[in-house]
Amino acid sequence: MSHESNYVPGSGLERWLDKRLPIIRLGYDTGVDFPCPKNLNYWWTFGGILAVCLMVQIITGIVLAMHYVADSQLAFKSVEHIMRDVNYGWLIRYVHMNGASMFFLAVYLHIARGLYYGSYKEPREVLWMIGVLIFLLMMGTAFMGYVLPWGQMSFWGATVISGLVTALPIIGDPIHTLLLGGFTVDSPTLNRFFALHYLLPFVIAGLVILHIWALHIPGNSNPTGVEAQSKKDTVPFHPYYTVKDGFAIILFLILFAAFVYFNPNALGHPDNYIPADPLVTPAHIVPEWYFLPFYAMLRAINFNIGIPFTDIVLINSKLGGFLVMMGSILIWFILPWLDRSKVKSMRYRPIAKLWFFLLVIDFFILGWLGGKPAEQPFVFFSLVGTIYYFAYFLMILPILSVMETPTEMPKSISEAVLADKKKSGTGETPIASPSPAE
Repeated sequence: MSHESNYVPGSGLERWLDKRLPIIRLGYDTGVDFPCPKNLNYWWTFGGILAVCLMVQIITGIVLAMHYVADSQLAFKSVEHIMRDVNYGWLIRYVHMNGASMFFLAVYLHIARGLYYGSYKEPREVLWMIGVLIFLLMMGTAFMGYVLPWGQMSFWGATVISGLVTALPIIGDPIHTLLLGGFTVDSPTLNRFFALHYLLPFVIAGLVILHIWALHIPGNSNPTGVEAQSKKDTVPFHPYYTVKDGFAIILFLILFAAFVYFNPNALGHPDNYIPADPLVTPAHIVPEWYFLPFYAMLRAINFNIGIPFTDIVLINSKLGGFLVMMGSILIWFILPWLDRSKVKSMRYRPIAKLWFFLLVIDFFILGWLGGKPAEQPFVFFSLVGTIYYFAYFLMILPILSVMETPTEMPKSISEAVLADKKKSGTGETPIASPSPAE
């Protein structure tokens, strides 16, 4: 939604700078005067929340890196040194540790909103794919960060997850050796993971800037899925959405602070306060909670795939689990072409809405199963959940795109806002009034 700039330099310095580097104009056009649909609800505040989470993680990560030692003999002790001896080290570490969980909580809600309201559809396909790439880098960054404290779960999590790449034919073993810096998880592994864990957040920050740029070309999607047609359908980003986003960010930070100050280890595993020991395997290796749905899909493939009635194995269980786990995220890249429905928002797709809520339930169940032992009946139910997950994207959405009859849609955003106000009995619509969140 490109728009003509209304920025007017207010001083001689601003006029001088505007002719040479119009950075103030850019900030004004994108963060103040940018036209946004007038019906955005609170599901659209998670973009700002995620930006805050990324800044918190980068700032606290830089401070922690000043005191951390990437050595298998000293890593655990350096973390304890941060907690006990560094001024406010305990606070910085707990903010960083819980910040990862808050980051993933916000990004899952952000993705769910995009799926429900069809934010991946034309003309926002590139915006969506950049977002998926950011999520992949987040997962890699979080995994490497989880290894750094060098507790039992850190060590064995690194051993199990890094070992998955050995399932890849030909290239698996060389990649594994390169990743570990040797043949076992040890100091070279910590050095590599520490370097990448420090670097990747800045790569993510660059992609976030690209993501925002891609957003500002077509503009925000909205709950109706109807594109803004005139100025009557939009309001400036400031003050309407800066205030709204600010309020949501404050509420989110209160939740964040509740974990940091009252139960900072609630989302972690107690075994990670035991120094890493290659000779003692934990009874149950569990990743962080935000990996659990994908971990359940990985473990659901406990069988080989081969040619029937022969002993020829085409894909063993290890490779099959790795491909399923990676495919569960990579499939999002082609989602804009799997869902061909012209109607974007599931507000007007009652059948698709039902299947979407089943997907959400399925994802929660997979998360619960991922935290259970790799035994029956948990593995069987994980397989069922995995089948539904892939069926939703590869079969259900494409079929519904052709067969479903959507309900009547509003002709414009303004019409939808007026209709919502009439239903609630509040009369005329203030220009900045958002529709209620579903």
